[in-house]
Amino acid sequence: MSNYMFMLESHLSADQSRVVADVQTAASDAGVNVFLTGGALRDMLAGFPILDIDFTVEGDGVKLARTVRNAKLLNFDETAKSAQLLFSNGTRATIGMARQEKYPKPGSKPQLRAGSIHEDLRGRDFTVNSIALSLSAASRGLLLDPNNGVGDIERKELRAVTNYTLYNDPIRLLRLHRFKMRLGFEIGERTLAQYANAREAGLETLIPAAALLDELRKIACEQHVAEVVQVLNEEKLLGLYSPAFSGAKLNLSGMQKLQRVKQMIPHGTDLQLDNFSVFLNVLAENLTQGEKGSFSNAIGLDKVDIENWQKLEARSKKLEKELNAAGLQKPSQLYNLLVKAHGDHILYLLLHSSERLVQDRIKNYLHKYLPAAQEVTEREVLAINAEPGTRKYEKAKAGLIAARLDARPKKVVPPSVEEAPAPPPVQAFARRQ
Repeated sequence: MSNYMFMLESHLSADQSRVVADVQTAASDAGVNVFLTGGALRDMLAGFPILDIDFTVEGDGVKLARTVRNAKLLNFDETAKSAQLLFSNGTRATIGMARQEKYPKPGSKPQLRAGSIHEDLRGRDFTVNSIALSLSAASRGLLLDPNNGVGDIERKELRAVTNYTLYNDPIRLLRLHRFKMRLGFEIGERTLAQYANAREAGLETLIPAAALLDELRKIACEQHVAEVVQVLNEEKLLGLYSPAFSGAKLNLSGMQKLQRVKQMIPHGTDLQLDNFSVFLNVLAENLTQGEKGSFSNAIGLDKVDIENWQKLEARSKKLEKELNAAGLQKPSQLYNLLVKAHGDHILYLLLHSSERLVQDRIKNYLHKYLPAAQEVTEREVLAINAEPGTRKYEKAKAGLIAARLDARPKKVVPPSVEEAPAPPPVQAFARRQ
């Protein structure tokens, strides 16, 4: 095993490890080369928790995605040959085709063609994101780094891959600041000069609405969300979403509270959060209804996004009422309620609920009951002769979790006087004559 494979396995959670193994098996069966790329490698080498699992295949990413076991296809792009997967353990991953991109003009839609992994890495945005780790049998553990991204990670520097990186795809102007806030890296001198020239040319005005919306979703998922919003405001880039986001209309205090609450959630806790509805609720809190409508139209929010945003408060209040119920006497009852709840509703209540009982129950769930439930292993469930993926398996697992949560801690009973052991005899020492 290479040092990089050992490092990867020590950084992945158990669920993430199974995802990597399933994709690796599918690629081996299909006879194609597959690589772990992008954020996973960057975060692993920089010492951050791995949040994104992205694979690049020298072949059709959609075709491979359809063959991966324990996963369902969420969406796919036939032009880019990429697909998003949701695995049965709740982990999400992306499989994309190794490709070359050619931009006819700044901000235009790129022309794509299949390429090698080296061509793919040389066409990425920043060097820290242009690293790949081979998962194929013949080269497993081989690290590919054609742009010296590893060196830039060690120097804590954000550097564009080419002199045209920010011109070709201006959404990278915003992405550059997001990565700076997330990683705490400095922007390289040449990249800063390229950024200044792109801004002087007004290339940010060429960013399409779809790209702005996609970037806003990613900002919503950031732990340092308030810092990202603040720097975009300072750089006069937040106005791309709505000119109303300025002065008192920009809810920076709400964003700072959201950031604090997000950082309360223990790392590795999976709330099935999409973060977006809570983020929109806080970001646009000070806007008028007309300004909210203009903002929604400008970035092309779909009906689902708008409904989740507009109904967030009412749906969260329903959960708040259930959490206030007197019937939640056992830890397993609270766990069963919240494990099925929408993550954004839980996050909203942490932000806004004034009910002490609700706050305490959510915190107990996050810090005590959910970690305890995750200690129930697959081996324990299999010992009950339950086949994974079956209703019997889920029922058996739920039973084991409930038993663990509701078990009373053993009391340490002090021995009685009669049972107390006699003190050791005092040894007599001979008096010197």
